[in-house]
Amino acid sequence: MNIAQEAKPALVMFLAFTLFTGLVYPLLITGIVQTAMPETAAGSMIVVDGKIVGSELIGQNFSSPGYFQGRPSVVGYAANNSGASNYGPTNTNLIEEVSRRIEYVRHINNLSQNASVPGELVLASASGLDPHISIEGAMMQVARIAVERRLPQSEIKLLVYQHKEPAQFGIMGQERVNVLMLNRDLDDLAKLR
Repeated sequence: MNIAQEAKPALVMFLAFTLFTGLVYPLLITGIVQTAMPETAAGSMIVVDGKIVGSELIGQNFSSPGYFQGRPSVVGYAANNSGASNYGPTNTNLIEEVSRRIEYVRHINNLSQNASVPGELVLASASGLDPHISIEGAMMQVARIAVERRLPQSEIKLLVYQHKEPAQFGIMGQERVNVLMLNRDLDDLAKLR
């Protein structure tokens, strides 16, 4: 038997699967998703005044005291470079960094030196991009934001509860808020004043 004759079916299958898995399947799935969930397929972008300000799926750095602050990120919230520090819980660099973050959260929110701080305000997520914090983490920041924005705490608390999302799939994690969405509506609330 000729080697070319034996290689021909393998070459045809290789080209067929390359075409299917590299072109046909991705285009088919992309078409289905863009038809079924066009907003999500486009990255869940948030547009304010015709300008993209972020994605509902990616955390951002809010350092101004007039905004809710989210989870820290070891990748600077860069969606093209997600990841974690990979430090273990006994690593001295991690312990020192978390201690600094705890002190910062206590200081900026005018809390006592022994006040408990929710973990998500001082620990980065595995991706470095988590856009959510707990209701407790948001409520801890209400007094500071009320002073900075000159708004009643009750209105800001109401805004937090309006943004409450259930645990993922109803069972994983805890109730939470999306920090970007919350801050966007916080800006709208401040404009009404």
